[in-house]
Amino acid sequence: MEELLNTQVKNIEISGIRKFFNLVQGKEDIISLTIGQPDFKTPNHIKDAAKLALDHNHTTYTPNAGLPELRNAIQDYVKEKYQLSYDFSDEIIVTVGASQGIDITLRTILNPGDEVLLPSPVYPGYEPLIRLAGGIPVHVDTTNNGFKFTADLIEEQINERTKCVILPYPSNPTGVTLTEEELKGIVQVIKEKSIFLLADEIYSELTYDVPHRSIGTFEEIRGQSIIIQGLSKSHSMTGFRIGYVLAPAAIQQHILKVHQYNVSCATSTSQHAALEALKNGQTDPVEMRDEYRKRRDYVLSRLERMNIEVVKPEGAFYVFPKLKLEGFSSFDLAVKLLEEYGLALVPGDAFSSCGEGYVRLSYAYNIETLSKGLDRLESFVNKELIKK
Repeated sequence: MEELLNTQVKNIEISGIRKFFNLVQGKEDIISLTIGQPDFKTPNHIKDAAKLALDHNHTTYTPNAGLPELRNAIQDYVKEKYQLSYDFSDEIIVTVGASQGIDITLRTILNPGDEVLLPSPVYPGYEPLIRLAGGIPVHVDTTNNGFKFTADLIEEQINERTKCVILPYPSNPTGVTLTEEELKGIVQVIKEKSIFLLADEIYSELTYDVPHRSIGTFEEIRGQSIIIQGLSKSHSMTGFRIGYVLAPAAIQQHILKVHQYNVSCATSTSQHAALEALKNGQTDPVEMRDEYRKRRDYVLSRLERMNIEVVKPEGAFYVFPKLKLEGFSSFDLAVKLLEEYGLALVPGDAFSSCGEGYVRLSYAYNIETLSKGLDRLESFVNKELIKK
């Protein structure tokens, strides 16, 4: 019966991140710096709110778009944090994580054959969702542009089939983000076109040198912009699966239809936990961000000592160093690191072919773990690269 299955589904591959993560399982004495999972515990006041929601029997369906009080809190939070203006009544949808928000958005805006521009290397979760929605992903190589999807790269790729541009900044896997001037340039390109801009800003709380500027603040393209946000990274709530979509009411009314038939609503107890996070946990991300900054600086200093080329990440918790070994693909190199040096890093080609020649290192781990992992990387460099 397999031949009768949806062709698009059959052609989708398991994420290269997970594929490599699975190789690590069961191996002994491995330092794994692979997964983008915060190592901080969910703050106690948020967990207490979830427990209280259970005790008060908040275990039923909520409105499809989410609890009104949660949407109101999101409205206030994004206004205060990012100067974004979205009405809780018809411009905010609470989703099952940011991933579901991306999924329902793409299924709403894409028709078969529509093209979506992606800056590559890029998080591998977008392409399958584009294809499942009938769209065609178009990877644009940013490796010679500091991993930034700037106006010139976007403009030269737009054609009559382009329906959407995805801006995933701060970036997974590179950690780079866009400056205000770079955003202004993109706005000038997009406002002249009948295309959507989907901004995945899930790492917006984790920027280190300059506060995050959302492209949703530019009024010229508000009618074309859809912003994806969530609490997984900012409040270490990955398992709660709470994200949200911000979009003009004219677009949101249609996204809501897809959301309704997809999941009905996000989990009720998680919504109550998210309400607590947004109302009383505004400072929760600060401690995490400060610690991530220290880890970033430590990792960069170690890589610099090894003479490994890397673009300085300005957000998220990843670095994407260039690491090549003659005769080895990125995947083969990562396997060699794993099997001979006991270090697990994600091969760069997990983030599209543009990531070939790189590896992703997550610093969502404590300094002791990072130190041990980087010691092993240094052994690899000294033995395998410098002698070449």
